[in-house]
Amino acid sequence: MHNSSVKEKLPKLSMRNISKCFGATVALDNVDIAVYPGEIHALIGENGAGKSTLMKVLSGAIAPDKGQMELDGKPYHPHNPLAARTSGIGMIYQELSLAGHLTVEENILLGMEPSVCGLIKRKDVRQKTAQALSYFDHPEITPGTKVCTLSVGAQQLVEIARAIAVGCQILVFDEPTSSLSGHDVQRLFKLIKQLKDRGMAIIYISHFLEEIKEIADSFTVLRDGKSVGSGNITDTSTENLISLMVGRELGKLYPRSNRTSGKVLMEITDLAGAEKPTQASFELHQGEVLGIAGLVGAGRTEMIRAIFGLDSVKKGKIRIGSYFGPASPIRRWSEGVGLLSEDRKCEGLALSMSLADNITMTNLSGFGPLGMIIPARQLAAAKFWIDKLNVKCQGPKQKAVDLSGGNQQKVAIARLLQHNVDILLLDEPTRGIDVGSKKLIYELIDKIACGDKDKGIHPKAVLIISSYLPELLGICDRIAVMCRGRLNPAHLTKEVSQQQIMFEATGSNGRDKFQK
Repeated sequence: MHNSSVKEKLPKLSMRNISKCFGATVALDNVDIAVYPGEIHALIGENGAGKSTLMKVLSGAIAPDKGQMELDGKPYHPHNPLAARTSGIGMIYQELSLAGHLTVEENILLGMEPSVCGLIKRKDVRQKTAQALSYFDHPEITPGTKVCTLSVGAQQLVEIARAIAVGCQILVFDEPTSSLSGHDVQRLFKLIKQLKDRGMAIIYISHFLEEIKEIADSFTVLRDGKSVGSGNITDTSTENLISLMVGRELGKLYPRSNRTSGKVLMEITDLAGAEKPTQASFELHQGEVLGIAGLVGAGRTEMIRAIFGLDSVKKGKIRIGSYFGPASPIRRWSEGVGLLSEDRKCEGLALSMSLADNITMTNLSGFGPLGMIIPARQLAAAKFWIDKLNVKCQGPKQKAVDLSGGNQQKVAIARLLQHNVDILLLDEPTRGIDVGSKKLIYELIDKIACGDKDKGIHPKAVLIISSYLPELLGICDRIAVMCRGRLNPAHLTKEVSQQQIMFEATGSNGRDKFQK
């Protein structure tokens, strides 16, 4: 099962027959996983497959109903996350858990400072901090630097340094690259491989299968709370991993129906925001999918927020149908424009409210007379989209906060579809979503852009921002690249390459060299 360099050793971590139920919901069903020293082990599965629950068991956040865990061959029973951390388990979550107002030094040993009689031993703190930071070749990360002044990539390194400082020998990376630029991803991969070479056991969770194929040594696949496959990563194909994840052959990932570009629904001319974008001009046509590529911080999100009325407009023209000029989000909804924010937790959803309320909140018409809401009608409308998008939940009355990230994203998309907007502005719509759910969303985008004449559904216009270039090349009709706040002219997708997009995104020359 494992390569020759590690197979003869005892597992650093062994989890056998781990089971966990929440009421009638079976989250984990006799799951097995073994991770060896000096190994990067990928944990793969769709949203809701049980990955997060399994890691919560490992980290001491929840107790399993049954099963055994061992560290270095000895029984392991963490009573809480601090006990797990003390035992050598380090968790690097997608959403960082740092105190931005504190320094790097204060964050690294926060809660575990060496002390005598309640007094912190500052010399020991500095020594342990320096030792942990010595793993990295990043002079900008100094002990006295406030964490809030660091980039997302640098903050992630501080999180890793915190795990190293307290002697963690098993590190869990949960979707670590979702908010990183391509350059920061490669720096992170280099560091993870260095940690592996020092004998650490790494558990790597990601929905990006090309990342897993690049960095992992072995894998375990979870599906519906069960471990359904494991082995060496070099002995399996991406197609096989996908088949194990979804339990069936997935087929073509990027559907492309025959689309007909129609009238201009949105025209943006020399748009500039308070800071970004500095200049953006484009047309969005009915029946097309326009992709916006660029590096993190290029100004893509600021552009669509300005269009939707969430951010101020410094200059330029915005025409939607026959409407000119900037407007409020309420006005944009009334004009048939819907926005899917990249920040689903803070802006995309009302997490404390039910799925039914989230899906219908911008369009409550038709649920009762004189503006009244008949609950049965509202629940029926929500259930329609829950079923159509295959949202894994207990029903429309369940709170959004209780869903996995991928299922929360589906609920946010369902609101746009329930509102029946003509223009969809989608900011990173598949971030943190498993491959099966991605395919479903790609199919939806394709159907939205094409419409259905037989059913009287007219084509819509879709603008999609994504940092995942295969996604843009797979589903878009045209792609425009934003670099340092400026939006370049759009290319037909069939006439542009991934290399050219990256050259434009980085402000480099040599476009013609990489054009197809």
